[in-house]
Amino acid sequence: MITVTVSKKDDSYKEFLSRGHAGYAEEGQDIICAAVSALIISTVNSLEILTKDRFRLEEKDGYVRIRFPEGLTEGGKLLMDSLVLGLTEIEKSYSKQFLKVKVREV
Repeated sequence: MITVTVSKKDDSYKEFLSRGHAGYAEEGQDIICAAVSALIISTVNSLEILTKDRFRLEEKDGYVRIRFPEGLTEGGKLLMDSLVLGLTEIEKSYSKQFLKVKVREV
């Protein structure tokens, strides 16, 4: 299962953490893993290219952690809102057996 934890404080993103593999299908055939990866990669690239936001990125197989020590601009917040929306929709479509998204206030 992929577990995504989004940490926010006063409606401001502090951290995004994704870990695990969906286990929906064999490696290379897993549409849930592919969709989650595509959304995360697209968001990271968009934050980097389309905003002036600074963030810290850690990634390895099945693990992505993004921290926003200085907060986000409105554009960055919109990109993160879109990422969380996309992940939540995947979670609804395929059940929490494969993907679980948690948003928590810190």
